[in-house]
Amino acid sequence: MRALTLMLALAPVPLWAGDIPLTSRVSAVTLYPQGATVTREAPFAAPAGQHDLILADLPRDTPLASVRVTADGARLGGVTTRSDYVPPRDAADSPALVAARAEVERLEDALREARAGIEDIALEAEAARARIAFLDRIGQAEGAAALGTDRLRELAEMIGAETLAAWQAEAEATRRAEAAERALKDQKEALDKARQALNALVPEQEARAMLAVTVSTEAAATGTLSVTYTIADAGWQPLYDLHLARDTGALRIERGAFVQQATGENWQDVALTLSTLRPSEQTEPGRIWPWIPRIEDPDTIRPLARKEADGGLMSMAAPMAEAAAPEVASASFDGLSVTYSYPVPVSVATGADRVRLMLGPLETSADLVAQAVPMLDQTAYLVARFTNDTGELLLPTPEARFYMDGRYVGQRWVDMMAAGAEADLSFGPIEGLRLSRLVTDRNEGDRGLITRSNEVTESVEVEVENLTDQAWPLRVLDRVPVSEQEDLKITWQASPVPTVQDVEGQRGILAWEFDLPSGDTRTIGLQTRMAWPEDKVLR
Repeated sequence: MRALTLMLALAPVPLWAGDIPLTSRVSAVTLYPQGATVTREAPFAAPAGQHDLILADLPRDTPLASVRVTADGARLGGVTTRSDYVPPRDAADSPALVAARAEVERLEDALREARAGIEDIALEAEAARARIAFLDRIGQAEGAAALGTDRLRELAEMIGAETLAAWQAEAEATRRAEAAERALKDQKEALDKARQALNALVPEQEARAMLAVTVSTEAAATGTLSVTYTIADAGWQPLYDLHLARDTGALRIERGAFVQQATGENWQDVALTLSTLRPSEQTEPGRIWPWIPRIEDPDTIRPLARKEADGGLMSMAAPMAEAAAPEVASASFDGLSVTYSYPVPVSVATGADRVRLMLGPLETSADLVAQAVPMLDQTAYLVARFTNDTGELLLPTPEARFYMDGRYVGQRWVDMMAAGAEADLSFGPIEGLRLSRLVTDRNEGDRGLITRSNEVTESVEVEVENLTDQAWPLRVLDRVPVSEQEDLKITWQASPVPTVQDVEGQRGILAWEFDLPSGDTRTIGLQTRMAWPEDKVLR
């Protein structure tokens, strides 16, 4: 360990002769909705004796306290971790990255040569303009007037011919420069695409952490060093495509997962497992603290302390919140969570890729009903009521897309559905089921010029009209006020009488359930009365 101690005390230096540098790779990952457990492996060959196996290629932000190490083929000793002053590592670039960089350099050189050629053409044009200026000055020189007629004629012909040639040379150079400049556009586009391809390879350029593992063997040995740790910068999100067949009520849930990570290194061909466990959230039951009331003299009474705004009289411990058949992950359930093991290796680039994987479909059936809320909506909505009898947990996600008879009807959030739980899923509006809600009478009970109002009566008429060509099982929802005070008297009556009162435990919510044939209209009457003492005010 003397060499390792010296290495840890100084700035980066070459490894001691007894140290064995290794290169590791991520071999397996278990992803949670937030977080992941990463396993990386590094094969080694060590002579007899004690040695330090050095891994200098862990991501810089690896939570080193969570690192666990096993060694196959040697006895394991101490483990030392370091995130600063890490010796340089041999980070060989992939062939694809080397080729992409070479292509960018080639195109950059070609672009430079083309621009140099344009500059040379521009010099030719400039030389032609200089010749023109020179010939113009010869023609204007004072000595030209003293020449004889013949010599003057010869001079004029020479100036004219040379000037014409110079103008032609300038024009020809200008045309060549413009053509070359236009040709640069294709080269620039090719260079931009090559740079984009290079950037898409997501090179691993972040700093790394180091792991030094002491092993010993009685004879020369080979083996594998396995390193496991848990990180936060990775996770998966479920996605569901819910397909409803209206004629049969069959409901098919096509499941998938979006996988992403930002660990600072690319995962290449890893064995991937998705787990529904959520270690980043609450992992233990809440704790109830003793409730110890006390009495005091009236003049010393003070408000009881509240540590949590939403607690009771005493503080409570609050939970912490944090075309070919596709490859489909196989699911297993251990009574606590579901895990999905993907059958083929998966690659995920850090901070860039959002990989979509398929988890396999679930099949069930649903009862269909047209649910109408005239207080809020003008049409009824098709709702599929089903029990999650698939035996699997469906996680909450905003990535749920709904299809009815193969037609896309929308996307929205779905809540978690435990195995055996009941749920309602809406598959869009039924435009032919028209709703109206009219307040036909409202009296606030003014009695005289001085006395206060202490009574409100209201009459409401709800109408549902079926303009479709089929009958619909309908469920109409409305509400009546609910009193929690003895002095506030509330009475109501409805015609017809509602099928269900206090729907799903919600006080005052009423439901009428009936079949509405094509072309028919159904009317519901609802009257309410609220009365209170004359010295009170209704809020």
